[in-house]
Amino acid sequence: MIYPIATAAALWFVMFSPWTAPHLNFWWAMSFSALALIVMSAIGGRMMGLDWRPQFRLSGRAAAIGLFSAVALWGVFYLGNALSTLVFSFARPQIGAIYGLRDGSSHAWIALLLLFVIGPAETIFWQGFVQRTLMARQGDWRGFAVTTLIYSLVHLWSFNAMLVLAAAVCGAFWGGLYLLLKPRNLWPLLISHALWDVMVFILFPIA
Repeated sequence: MIYPIATAAALWFVMFSPWTAPHLNFWWAMSFSALALIVMSAIGGRMMGLDWRPQFRLSGRAAAIGLFSAVALWGVFYLGNALSTLVFSFARPQIGAIYGLRDGSSHAWIALLLLFVIGPAETIFWQGFVQRTLMARQGDWRGFAVTTLIYSLVHLWSFNAMLVLAAAVCGAFWGGLYLLLKPRNLWPLLISHALWDVMVFILFPIA
């Protein structure tokens, strides 16, 4: 587990740090990182003998949970944006910097990447591989907590407190959903993550 997580941390450093991010197209870098996450999940899962098939069960219930949870999480961020901009003077410019990642790129292209590449890849790696493995080794709640913490910390390279907070909320939300689903199923998370990404970045931005 050390090598895939360290690799993810290195990729997030390249994408978000002030020393490297200005020299990259964020969306191409994020897409490359997403594909790397998929490859690491596949290789790591095979080495650990994980059976992925039970994790993918598409049904009407799974789709409904995914849709409802995406809308609910968007509502959490809408309220969080309103509250944080009232309380913290740095919130508005930092949130604006996150939305500035869209500048210079086609919104339709970004939406497609979020929907079919970035959102699914993050879900498969962080919940389907990392959290699943840590829960099996350390117990459900500790595995959930450690995964959420790691997902939050890899965003520290951005030096953007609002982005780190957003990652913590998302990690806890999707990780908690994975924890509570019985039997465990990645489809609700895949749908939720992909739809929420498109909603909050493209369709219904909160700032």
